[in-house]
Amino acid sequence: MPILEEKAWAKLNLSLDVLGRRSDGYHDLRMIMQSVSLSDGVKLETGTGEGVRVATNLSFLPNNEKNLAAAAALRFFERTGAECGGVSITLDKHIPVCAGMGGGSSDAAAVLRGLNALTGTPLTPMELAELGGAVGSDVPYCVLGGTALAEGRGEVLTPLPTLPPCTFVLCKPTFSISTPQLFALVDAVKLRARPDTAGLVAALKAGDLAGVARRMYNVFGDVLPERQRRTVEEIRAVLLSHGALGASMSGTGPTVFGLFDDEARARGAWEELKESFRDTFLTSRV
Repeated sequence: MPILEEKAWAKLNLSLDVLGRRSDGYHDLRMIMQSVSLSDGVKLETGTGEGVRVATNLSFLPNNEKNLAAAAALRFFERTGAECGGVSITLDKHIPVCAGMGGGSSDAAAVLRGLNALTGTPLTPMELAELGGAVGSDVPYCVLGGTALAEGRGEVLTPLPTLPPCTFVLCKPTFSISTPQLFALVDAVKLRARPDTAGLVAALKAGDLAGVARRMYNVFGDVLPERQRRTVEEIRAVLLSHGALGASMSGTGPTVFGLFDDEARARGAWEELKESFRDTFLTSRV
């Protein structure tokens, strides 16, 4: 039975702007996305004779089509008509769940890439990304990865120059944040500030890491409930005190990340934060 293993890279939002609510119930977004080396392991085994099965090292995750990895496999078979004689998907989860780092979407993207390879690459990378849009809004980006501008629901992608070499410290607080609640809060207020997306793109084109860091911004940070906002700001303060060029929240949170041009300083921030927050990671851009 053919077996293939894929990495499912976490993603960060270097910037995130909500432009407005759409008639289909989604929101138009403008985001600059970056994949990082924190990853889940995804193993695909075909020819199992038992449909689509999912197993994970986290017992609370679903093992049916409610898991985005299984949903991605089903979409792939519907789209391509490929016959694999059943597929077993094993997820070795390291990206925290409900963290704003696209763990589920990245797993789904890895399944799409892996099944495409196992069936003779019937789809181009862009066709895979388009198919991913039917699974989840972040899946198209996670299929392609790298540094990119994402618009629409997140499925309209424009590749950008690669972020200069750097180190990230990621810190996820213990609480979770409701994505629908945050979107409702954004809809109800006039945002006080927005990311300088054009300036961030220009900084990427110039290879200006400090310029990128100065322009990192997430509008959801402005509408967090007070208790969660205090924790996010406390983590940001620690990152900046250790020399982060900039610090922001990823997605709808609660993960906070700092961007460093000095690995030793990043390690100092990581060591301090991991004393209080279990889910703290030292990672790099992919």
